[in-house]
Amino acid sequence: MGRPRILILGGTSEARLLAEALAAPDDCDVLLSLAGRTEKPATQPVPVRIGGFGGAAALADFLKAGGYDLLIDATHPFAERISANAAFAAETTGIAAMALRRPEWQRRPGDRWQGVRSIPAAIEALGPSPRHVFLATGRQGAHHAEAAPQHHYLVRSVDPVEPPLALDNVEYILERGPFTLEGECDLLRQHDIDVIVAKNSGGAATYAKMEAARLLGIEVMMVARTPASIVKAVETIDAALAAIDHLFPPAMKRGV
Repeated sequence: MGRPRILILGGTSEARLLAEALAAPDDCDVLLSLAGRTEKPATQPVPVRIGGFGGAAALADFLKAGGYDLLIDATHPFAERISANAAFAAETTGIAAMALRRPEWQRRPGDRWQGVRSIPAAIEALGPSPRHVFLATGRQGAHHAEAAPQHHYLVRSVDPVEPPLALDNVEYILERGPFTLEGECDLLRQHDIDVIVAKNSGGAATYAKMEAARLLGIEVMMVARTPASIVKAVETIDAALAAIDHLFPPAMKRGV
């Protein structure tokens, strides 16, 4: 066979780093697919396509038409729909697939976490009394806060929340991680935050808010991940590269 063709479903730092590692030896044809939800995506080291596929069957058609040999799901741990579509497309086409999933954050001594199953459940768990809430779930889940307008909300996202929330007490911060422990402590103190709503995304880029909450004794409504898809998962870039080498030995990747 010729050089293996790999489609990476991206949007995470892990996807970019994996693409970078695969691009360096130049023995694979790699395409990185981004959903296009971020207005100013980071520069990527390989060719990029932007936009959805139009469902699982359309993704399967794209894989077949492009002659892809491997599908890598390196999307955000909470991008459940695209992950389900990826699993379906791999199964129906018979194309090899793997998921690159960073490990979840683990509770540590001093953490005041309350596990919840969803953002609406987290908003409900805040209770009836007004609280100062750091809504750190990104813009896509922010509208759920409208169900509890008694709270004061601080909403942080990469892109603006559109339309703005129908709330009287809300402030917005547009920032992209990674964040520092010192910066997160300052932010929480400045806004008198007494509870954080966060997804258990894992990774280092946004973990500083968890450390800050621990230091300041702030409660966290931690939204759990849904069960992983049936696609075999690895947790690190190195593990993904090892799995790719196993699928496509170096000589095969060079077309020898």
